[in-house]
Amino acid sequence: MRVGHTVRMPVTDDASGDLPVTGSLVVPAGSLSWRFSRSSGPGGQGVNTADSRVELSVVPLELPGLSDPQRARLASRLAARLVDGVLTVTASEHRQQLRNRQAARDRLAAVLRAALAPPPPSRRRTKPTRGSQERRIEAKKQRGQLKKQRRSWD
Repeated sequence: MRVGHTVRMPVTDDASGDLPVTGSLVVPAGSLSWRFSRSSGPGGQGVNTADSRVELSVVPLELPGLSDPQRARLASRLAARLVDGVLTVTASEHRQQLRNRQAARDRLAAVLRAALAPPPPSRRRTKPTRGSQERRIEAKKQRGQLKKQRRSWD
């Protein structure tokens, strides 16, 4: 394989095929774009010849099965990571390409899952209780008394 080329992988192993993200969203295998290159780090003599580093790319805003609010959420939350509308994750921590492919798939699914998560519920404003207010005022008075006792009696 040449360094830095893009390949559409056939569905042959557990690191290929459709990528389930959530219960309702599955990224089709045809939407995933793989790129392999030489990895730095451990690997012995094979590090100079094996294309074990993996880049997995997808165009998240064109995925089928997304609702308009989900598409808008993806666009806003992934805006800093998108390059020309393409989201890319890399994996090079393993010595085998297959394990890096699986790591890249897991990482991509996690990024998409986090970006699709609904916003947390807004905080309900509450008033401090009467007891907590009284304790706060009492503590302030005690502190003031302590400081008053420290003053010199000129």
